[in-house]
Amino acid sequence: MIALPTPRLWGYSGLVAILLLAGLVLARPELVAMAAPLALWVMVGAAVIQRPRMAGTVLLETTRASEGEPVSVQVELSSTVTTSLLEVALALPTEIEGEDRSDSQRLQVRAGERAGLTMKIRPLRWGVYQLPPPTVLAQDPLSLFQFRGTVGESLRLRVYPSWERLRKLVPPARTQVNAGNRIARQHGEGLEFADIRPFVPGDRVRRVNWRVTARSGQPHVNDFHLERNADVILFIDNFTEISGGRDSVLSLAVRAASALSQGYLHERDRVGVIGFGGLLRWLTPGMGPQHLYRVADALLDTEVVTSYAWRAIDVIPPRVLPPAATVIALTPLLDPRSVGALADLAHRGFDLVVLEISPEGLLGSALASVDPVALRLWGLLRQARRNHLSRAGIAVIQWLPREPLEVALARAREYRRFAPAATA
Repeated sequence: MIALPTPRLWGYSGLVAILLLAGLVLARPELVAMAAPLALWVMVGAAVIQRPRMAGTVLLETTRASEGEPVSVQVELSSTVTTSLLEVALALPTEIEGEDRSDSQRLQVRAGERAGLTMKIRPLRWGVYQLPPPTVLAQDPLSLFQFRGTVGESLRLRVYPSWERLRKLVPPARTQVNAGNRIARQHGEGLEFADIRPFVPGDRVRRVNWRVTARSGQPHVNDFHLERNADVILFIDNFTEISGGRDSVLSLAVRAASALSQGYLHERDRVGVIGFGGLLRWLTPGMGPQHLYRVADALLDTEVVTSYAWRAIDVIPPRVLPPAATVIALTPLLDPRSVGALADLAHRGFDLVVLEISPEGLLGSALASVDPVALRLWGLLRQARRNHLSRAGIAVIQWLPREPLEVALARAREYRRFAPAATA
């Protein structure tokens, strides 16, 4: 541990120097006598100083947590010297706060014994955090020296975004061949009634519609819709970032993607993730409870990387975009590269829904200082991009930051019911 002088040592040393200098200049021996006890105190403290050797371990209650969920940090210490006042402090990032707004605690450690304490931290925002080793501060019995050091190793904490529970989703337009909860257009074995048709060899007797058979004189059977799943791709635009307070475009997009992935996986659909920006990231579609954690980890790695290179949809591997997949895009429509990629997806026949995260709701009062002409041009540019996507038959739904996601999804479902045909 590093030994550092305390303010008391600096004060005593300065006072001794002043008294000695004044005694010599003024020829007043009583001033020198007044400095003697203080000088003796400093000399004794420097002579009997014992530098403690600290050892300890630091453990997290869990390495995975959700936003707002308290996490316990357990610290165990041992020392070669008895310390009556030992302070343990955590260097926390701004996105994590300590219990009661404090990131330090105090305890007493006896020589040769182990002492422990538990500190509570609360993550405020999703992300991957590398917590440095705790800093240990101790003082000698005379409070003349302070000893500073670290114990344990750095800790890694993954904080997952909190999501809104969605009662109803945007139904995919097309289904796949695997079994699921979606009603397919194809007929076969299922529970949802589809039609009545004449009996053919191989049909099961239990499917015979006896009422229609008796009326027509020919055997008829009931047909049912197959129950299939769908492929859903969450497209996150991370070319640009706009923040306002604790929320930002990327933060809202990740929270919405978490809620959507949980909802679609609950419906036994396959879910994939594409982070389209300066750095391309993807997760191939999958299903099941384990895949939900893969999606969450992929969303944690989403970040904005500045790049001026043109990027088209061709850079995405084909296996990440299965045929007949439904793509739900979360974008502020601020970068022409993402707008061009979405239009390209629509022209290739993908079922596409665009949730536009409104940047105006994040900027708020900051827009008052912007030139009205520039603000109007900015709004017209974004409206032109909306119109460009709408002409391609894409549902473009504005989502305000303080609006529940379910409201935007309801507007998307309503739009798809009465959507106009795509135009060139």
